[in-house]
Amino acid sequence: VYEILAGDQGDFIINDRTGLITIAPGVVLSVGRSYALTVKASDSAPPAQRRSSITTVYIEVLPPNNQSPPRFPQLMYSLEVSEAMRIGAVLLNLQAFDREGDPIRYLIQNGDPQQVFNLSQSSGLLALGKPLDRESTDRYILIVTASDGRPDGTSTATVNIVVTDVNDNGPIFDMFLPKNLSVQEEEANAFVGQVRATDPDAGVNGQVHYSLANFNNLFRITSNGSIYTAVKLNREVRDYYELIVEATDGAVDPRRSTLTLAIKVLDIDDNSPVFTNASYTVCVPENLPPGTVFLQIEAKDVDLGSNVTYRIRTQEALQYFALNKYTGELSLLKSLDYESFSDTEATFTFLVEAFDSKGTMPPGIATVTVRVKDMNDYSPVFSKKLYRGMVAPDAVKGTVITTVSAEDQDPPGTPASRVRYKVDVVQFPYSASIFDVEETSGRVVTRVNLNEEPSTVFKLVVIAYDDGDPVKSNTTTVEIAVLQPSVIPRFTQDEYRPPPVSESAPKGTVVAVVMAAALNQTIVYSIVSGNEEDVFAINNRTGVISVKKSLDYESVKSYELRVQADSLQVVRSNLRVPSKSNTAKVFIEVKDENDHAPVFTKKMYIGGVSEDAKMFSSVLKVKADDKDTGNYSAMQYRLIIPPIKDGKEGFVIEAYTGLIKTAMLFKNMRRSYFKFQVIATDNYGKGLSSKADVLVSVVNQLDMQVIVSNVPPTLVEQNKDQLIGILERYVQDQIPGATVVVESIGARRFGDGYSEEDYTKSDLMVYAIDPQTNRAIMRNELFKFLDGKLLDINKEFQPYLGQGGRILEIRTPDVVANVKKQAQAVGYTEGALLALAVIIILCCMPAILIVMVSYRQRQAECAKTARIQMALPAGKPASTAANNLYEELGDIVVCWKYCYGSDSYHKFFSSLIKIYELSMESGIDPGQEYYGQDYYSYEHGYELPQYGSRRRLLSPSGMYDEYGEVVWARKKRIKLIVDPEYETSSTGEDSAPDSSQRNRLNNPNIQNNVNGNIYIAQNGSVVRTRRVCLANNLKVTSPVRLGKQFKKLDKLAVTHEENVPLNTLSKGPSSSDKMNTRPCSVSFASSIGAENIVAKPGGSKMKSTEEQESVVDNEDVKEPLESHSEHTQSDEEELWMGPWNNLHIPMTKL
Repeated sequence: VYEILAGDQGDFIINDRTGLITIAPGVVLSVGRSYALTVKASDSAPPAQRRSSITTVYIEVLPPNNQSPPRFPQLMYSLEVSEAMRIGAVLLNLQAFDREGDPIRYLIQNGDPQQVFNLSQSSGLLALGKPLDRESTDRYILIVTASDGRPDGTSTATVNIVVTDVNDNGPIFDMFLPKNLSVQEEEANAFVGQVRATDPDAGVNGQVHYSLANFNNLFRITSNGSIYTAVKLNREVRDYYELIVEATDGAVDPRRSTLTLAIKVLDIDDNSPVFTNASYTVCVPENLPPGTVFLQIEAKDVDLGSNVTYRIRTQEALQYFALNKYTGELSLLKSLDYESFSDTEATFTFLVEAFDSKGTMPPGIATVTVRVKDMNDYSPVFSKKLYRGMVAPDAVKGTVITTVSAEDQDPPGTPASRVRYKVDVVQFPYSASIFDVEETSGRVVTRVNLNEEPSTVFKLVVIAYDDGDPVKSNTTTVEIAVLQPSVIPRFTQDEYRPPPVSESAPKGTVVAVVMAAALNQTIVYSIVSGNEEDVFAINNRTGVISVKKSLDYESVKSYELRVQADSLQVVRSNLRVPSKSNTAKVFIEVKDENDHAPVFTKKMYIGGVSEDAKMFSSVLKVKADDKDTGNYSAMQYRLIIPPIKDGKEGFVIEAYTGLIKTAMLFKNMRRSYFKFQVIATDNYGKGLSSKADVLVSVVNQLDMQVIVSNVPPTLVEQNKDQLIGILERYVQDQIPGATVVVESIGARRFGDGYSEEDYTKSDLMVYAIDPQTNRAIMRNELFKFLDGKLLDINKEFQPYLGQGGRILEIRTPDVVANVKKQAQAVGYTEGALLALAVIIILCCMPAILIVMVSYRQRQAECAKTARIQMALPAGKPASTAANNLYEELGDIVVCWKYCYGSDSYHKFFSSLIKIYELSMESGIDPGQEYYGQDYYSYEHGYELPQYGSRRRLLSPSGMYDEYGEVVWARKKRIKLIVDPEYETSSTGEDSAPDSSQRNRLNNPNIQNNVNGNIYIAQNGSVVRTRRVCLANNLKVTSPVRLGKQFKKLDKLAVTHEENVPLNTLSKGPSSSDKMNTRPCSVSFASSIGAENIVAKPGGSKMKSTEEQESVVDNEDVKEPLESHSEHTQSDEEELWMGPWNNLHIPMTKL
């Protein structure tokens, strides 16, 4: 809804729905008059929610004729237009304003000859009609007119358009510069050439930068396009390069252009000739004729135009060899003789060189080694021309008949000197079929089992040949005669198996007896095989086999001897004739004895045990080996352990396995170690023994490191010994003799708090023991030893962890890492705690000062009290009635007084207190100078009590029958015992006075109150006491009031004492009211001042009260007292005299 609020002056109206403002009916407007109408627009919401807006409408009344031309808002327009602006884009609104509202026509009068811009004739919108190109035209100045149709109704405006640049052009290389360049090799920073590129764009878009797209390590280019070599070029490696130069402009998204340059590297003489082989080796047969070419060498020079020539550099070789300087052919000047060389290998080594005849570089050098080959100058020669042998007609296959031998004169060790044998199968084919010769030994043996006629003679031709070049040989003949069976002895057994012989049998011990027989023949026995080490001997006439050398079961467990029996006639002819009957086997078994003690695998076993190890946890395993067998190698282990605390054995061992286990707990024993011995005894503990040392160090996870690997824990467990051996070797490089111990093998732990597990990886927790310190190596040192060699360790781990298996990291154990995190978390509050500590100290400083001041005040008060004590009158004689009895104990005078008589005859002083129990507190040593004789005057011949002594409470006047004893000791509590019932004190001494001075109590219920306990501090200070019920509402003197009385006495410098008769308790009211009690009177010298204060009579009946008043110096001061009963009160209820006595006020008149 529209409405005019103000300014219409009644001349205008507005349509409330359309907002059309019209002239009010009947109104005639005046020319030149102006109006400012305030118009309000409201919505149709309810009044409470209605919203509105206000605007101002200005109205000017114009004359009826067109008297003014259109006007542009401004005469000059300036704008920047990118050359990339699209065609049709509106650049500017040039709408003019005509006061009469006549239609306006717009035209571009000047500045756009190519009609790049379009101006709407009706609306005045200036748009882009053609593409812009800053590189051709970068500015336009347009003259624009606006006309309403009248001759003088035209106005003009100027539009200044600046065309801005975009990066629409790439750099362009100057194609007139040369593209084929050259540079000499072996020159660094040598100028190669120059390129140039331009960019028509403006600003950074037209700035050109150069770079190399390839060979950046060999060439470099400057900002002006000059190209240089970055390193020395080698033409022999590469003589041509195609270098790509790239030019880019400076835009954000730069444009690029490339240019390829051909660079040729020019050669210089910078290389020596190089032989195809650094060394040449050739084998030359001896006796080769002179002039024979046996080798051709070759060298190449990579420089251009080189001319390589050769020559022999070693002068000694010039007499044997010649070298063609152009072809490199090497030939002999004279023949070589292998036997003329003294060394085992006939070689000749010399140097040859190749050089460039036109160059300046040094020559190339190679080594030539000529090996002279032996050409087999000699043939083998047999030692005999004819060999003879005999054989039994039934000889078995392999029977040795005789041995042939030949020698070769060629140099020893050469193939030509090596002699071998074979049978000539051509000359005697049948003999060659039944006999053979061993190739290397020359022994002639039977090829088959013989079954020949006796007295037959066979001939066999044996050939000896060498391995020389050419092969040379020689022959000999062997005659073999077959013997008659009658001359061949026969053994009684084919095999002999005697009982086993002990390995400890002495020399000469008979092992077996063999026996053979022959017709009319003397038999000779011999061992033909199985006795190569000459362990046994045989009597050649009796056949007794005995031990010749010591036996060793661990070396040889059994022997198989072959014995032979021959006739004496055959033996004398030096021709043995083996056969089936004259040979026998003897099997000798060696019996094992316990002749070797056990040997431990290590002299010292080093292991560790964790602090949290449970009972009977495995620590380590020891092992001892024994060369003996059977029970002699069965071990039994035991430990020898020095005594440990409480007589416990820290470790036990499994007797037959050697596994050492824990037998105690090791809580909080880190860095401790145990040394003991292990004994191994063979034959299950009945045989020989040996010992080894064992070191066990107590560790925890602070000493350990975790080795994380990328293989499952099962694989690590399988190869644990090999992996630990590798780690131990690297640790021992730093600490000799150190031992690496495995604590655990498990899945890899990771995550927050190491709560997650990964079974594809493993954690190997280890620690190392230093045998020098007997303790674990520090965790940080162990980390340095292993982490610094991690690459080498991974290489050695590879065969055991498999392909790709390796150590990932070495980290601290879980517990240590968690403790560090917690420590870091706690460390965040260190500043706050430190600030709090400073605040507490500052707050305590005033309290400390107050205590020091109070202490000095107490010292001054004690000095005053001492002066008062010095001024007190001396005790009364024994004949007169004394009113006070006291004994000084340390810094306190304790007086124990028993008063007799009725209440009508007495007025007690300020209070009646029964000293029932005092608790000990630590105090000042009475032996200090503070408590010297100048402080107290010890009268009546009493000495200062010493610790550990017993003192009786004796009456100076002899008038008092009740006494006790004081025990001084250095313990926490000191007890004062008052014993009124018995005559003997706690020391066993008879200390009872006469009967006239004793009045025993008749009521046993009251005796507990009389025979009370008093606890006194080591310095004698009375700190705590207990009060009992007072009779007849008697007043008790307040300790606070007593302090004031001390001050008064200090001023008066006089002490008043009250004389109280001792026989006042004998009278009183009825017997039922007396109760036969002896109340204890306790008076303070400073509590009554100059007056005598007497208790009011009120009967002798004892009466319990909740509160009692203490009257001091005629002032009634009410003070609550404890209620008393028959039960023993607590320490809290006993507090009464402590604070007062801490002021060191001596109780001289108690």
